[in-house]
Amino acid sequence: MKSLYWIGAIVAAGLLVGTGVRLIGHADAPAASPPAALPPATQGASAPAGSVPAVTARAAGGSTVAGVAQYQVGDHLQQSPSVMDQPYKPSGKMIDGFREVAWESLIPKDWDAMAPFKGLQLDQLDDNDPRAAQALWKAKKYWRDAPVDQSVEGSAIRIPGFIVSLDREGEALKEFLLVPYFGACIHVPPPPANQIIHVRSSKAVKDLRTMDAVWISGVIKIDRSDTSMGAAGYSMTAVKVTPYTAPDNS
Repeated sequence: MKSLYWIGAIVAAGLLVGTGVRLIGHADAPAASPPAALPPATQGASAPAGSVPAVTARAAGGSTVAGVAQYQVGDHLQQSPSVMDQPYKPSGKMIDGFREVAWESLIPKDWDAMAPFKGLQLDQLDDNDPRAAQALWKAKKYWRDAPVDQSVEGSAIRIPGFIVSLDREGEALKEFLLVPYFGACIHVPPPPANQIIHVRSSKAVKDLRTMDAVWISGVIKIDRSDTSMGAAGYSMTAVKVTPYTAPDNS
């Protein structure tokens, strides 16, 4: 495993929670070709040199935004302006009795996701440097034990994210993790526990697979769980799971 590659991935995702990003590549990797334009489902930064190539999301069955066949590793999904402008305030619009919230609202305001990397100069390390392996181990543990926001307990919320499958019943999905950016737990390390929701659907959901983009609605609970794909700080029994469509921002 390339320690610096994973550290770059963690730093990129952690520093830019809530924005569309592409991950910092390994220092000695060849430069990537100029990236394609970001799809409408993303926001924010352009890719640095050496960024990770695009990963194709499954486009069949309306599982991604209409006309969009790709997400980049690290891409986040658009939300309503009222949510993105003030993500820590419960000001999101209501849909069928569920309030739209931003992923940032699940992170305690005084928690610093980047604390394990303070003083670490990536450009002065290589994979043979024990400081790189130590920093990676420290960050993974720090993120796995990330604190949750107690105030969200019992809230009826609606939030978009990407599926990481856990349990299937034939072609139907019964249990999964919801993560905020494309590739989490699959192509890059898991996000902090306060950025993972362990979802069980009230009924098995068909035609959805890992890294499909969805909206989920349900009552969120503070409930830590360790799964094979990552540690979740929250759980939810989903009342509604629908393929992601960008919000109407008019």
